[in-house]
Amino acid sequence: VQLVESGGGLVPPGGSLRLSCAASTSTTNTNCMGWFRQGQGKEREGLAAIDRGGRITYAASVKGRFTISKDNANNTLYLQMNSLKPEDTAMYYCAVSIWRAPDIEERHYNIWGQGTQVTIS
Repeated sequence: VQLVESGGGLVPPGGSLRLSCAASTSTTNTNCMGWFRQGQGKEREGLAAIDRGGRITYAASVKGRFTISKDNANNTLYLQMNSLKPEDTAMYYCAVSIWRAPDIEERHYNIWGQGTQVTIS
């Protein structure tokens, strides 16, 4: 499976963005899918994950502001981001896990997109 992210851009603080991740194959029976980000000079951080049954996990840093969802009809994963802050500036990646359970451990993910840049300023 190949993943292609889109939807990044430059928005002011307090703004919103919706990221998309288009998969090249059906996502209906795909293992857990997740969103990660990596700021300049920082380690990659897990943000949210959703399993095939719709169970969701969020990182504390984004819970209440970000919403992950999956549209199996269009083989697309989404990340709705609200109340954006300058510290949300990063490259955002979607990924597919080797596990079914919705966790945000980077080491559990083996398929990655190329990323989309989000800048809050």
